[in-house]
Order: sequence, then C-alpha cells, then structure tokens
Amino acid sequence: MTSATTLPKSATGSVALSGVTKVYGRGQHAVLALDQVSLTVAPGEFVCLVGASGCGKSTLLNLVAGLDTISGGTVDVGGVNPALMFQEPALFPWLTVGANVELPLKLAGLPRAERRDRVAELLKVVHLTEFARRQPHELSGGMRQRVALARTLALDTPVLLMDEPFGALDAMTRDILHDELERIWTERKLTVLFVTHNVREAARLADRIVLLSSRPGRIIYETRVDVPRPAGSTPPRCRPSRRR
Repeated sequence: MTSATTLPKSATGSVALSGVTKVYGRGQHAVLALDQVSLTVAPGEFVCLVGASGCGKSTLLNLVAGLDTISGGTVDVGGVNPALMFQEPALFPWLTVGANVELPLKLAGLPRAERRDRVAELLKVVHLTEFARRQPHELSGGMRQRVALARTLALDTPVLLMDEPFGALDAMTRDILHDELERIWTERKLTVLFVTHNVREAARLADRIVLLSSRPGRIIYETRVDVPRPAGSTPPRCRPSRRR
C-alpha cells in the first residue's frame, strides 16, 4: 500500500479525501475495508454517507477524524480538528448536563469564566438551558443526544462528523432532532459529514448523498438532493449526479 502523502491545504471547513485505502491486518489475514475512496466536501456542505452495515462508513469517518491511520491515499481537513459525534451520547453519568458540555473546554484549558459563558450559549442553542444542573439519567434519549451535540460543538470547529447519532431514537424524536441539527448547521455554517444507513434520514438532511458499496467500501453512486430548505415533511426530489 502507498503511504499517506501531503495535499495542498483545503479551504477552512472543507474535507478532501483522495484514493483513501484502509487495510486491517497483514498477509493472508488482511482485510480491505476501504478501497480508493475519493471525496470532496465543500465548506458549509452537508454530505450523508449511506451504505449497508460493515461497508466502511464509520471507518471512513474515523480516518477523517484522525482516530485511525490510513493505509494509502490522503485525508485533508484544512488544518482543523473535526468534532465527532457518535451514536451513543457517552455522557459521564456523575456529571451534570452543564459539566458534560464544559468538559472539552476544561481539557482545552479555557478560563473558568469563559467556559461558563460558552456552556450557557451552547445549552441555549440546543434548548436545554433549564436542564443545566440535571444529570443524564434524568433526561430522555433525545435530550441526552442534544447534550452530546452541544458538547460536540463546544470547541467551535467548522467540521462536524456524525456517526449515526440518531440511530437509536424513535422516529418522532429523530425528526425533532433533524430540525434542530438543520437549524444549527444553517446558523453556524458548518461542514457536516453524516453517516447513516437510513435513506429517509439522508434525504431529509443532506445536500448530497454518497453511497458506499459493501466491503471493501467504494463510492458507487452520488446524488444531489434538489429541494429547497427547510425540507420539512416534503419528500425530497433527488437528482443523480454520477456513478462510479
């Protein structure tokens, strides 16, 4: 496999993958998880990765986040540290809602007063101001995911990576959080790379949908969602852009 090479820096908030390959193991036990994946996400674009379980969607997200090393190709996020949100909220049960959101700011060394102001702002964004002193077990599943989203946004990075964050929620709660996410994305002009196996969810949220094949993961189809925002309950109309 080729080693990672350096690309010219992409624009702030963009994501660029070129010929990305990921292999687990060696020799006869080697497993090719991703094969020559090339994808560019423009600043402010919302792209959904769709595919069957085990096709490499989460692996690709981990490579973009820097949580794993690539076997070949390049990954460029323009010198920023992407924020990553998982399917499970992964909140610390002994901390309050406010303290959970504050944690990454504390680890980053921000002064206490600045942390307090930032937490108040983030809880307002996700409509949880009155729950700042509650603990995770006192919240519904959807509310816990809102806390996780606030914590993900805490460090104010322009690139947001989301790994099936609403997959465990019921349909009504998921629809509410879709509206919340779209509002935050619009207000903050975020670049979002969103992993899901739910085609309806992808059509509801995305500017562009990218389909990965079964293992090894390759991009086999893309389509642009051709409907004005907010999408609401109107079924999106999709226009195929290209096949690979």
